[in-house]
Amino acid sequence: MFLDVKELAVRKLRIHKAYALGSIDFHSAEIKQIEPLEVTATAELLEGQIRVEGNLETKVELVCARCLEPVAEEVSRSFDLFYAPLPKNSSLTKHREDRLKDDDTEIGFYEGDGLFLADVLKEQVLLALPIKAICQSNCRGLCPNCGANLNHEECRCETHATDPRLASLARLKQDWLKKQ
Repeated sequence: MFLDVKELAVRKLRIHKAYALGSIDFHSAEIKQIEPLEVTATAELLEGQIRVEGNLETKVELVCARCLEPVAEEVSRSFDLFYAPLPKNSSLTKHREDRLKDDDTEIGFYEGDGLFLADVLKEQVLLALPIKAICQSNCRGLCPNCGANLNHEECRCETHATDPRLASLARLKQDWLKKQ
């Protein structure tokens, strides 16, 4: 759905929409939408800026950061966002580094005649996700040597593997113990 500035200048737009599975690309193989994304929002033009206010709900499947098993995560988020047209001679369009003004951190920018609602929703879903998804609080993860999932099986790796860099110290200790 495209939020057109010309249309929003005439009237406020009420949005009740469900985005089907796979209709929003999250640009990551680790994020998979497993329920439709339901959005209820309003879009309007206020003082030359597009205001999008509403809430969204969906369920996504992530990958556990410890054991790589799938994790279902409920996403529910309210948002109130402002988007201004990108100025032609803005410091934001230059390729050199500049400091952002405080006002620039509270607002998004768009180019052209408006913006796509799917882009706004994708950003909000990504912001609602945890940095690291964990399947359960006591997840034991994967064995660093053989890769076995320690939640389902015990690995047969040597538990007291010595660091090869410390081998000379281990020999010194053995020699010292023999002299005792």
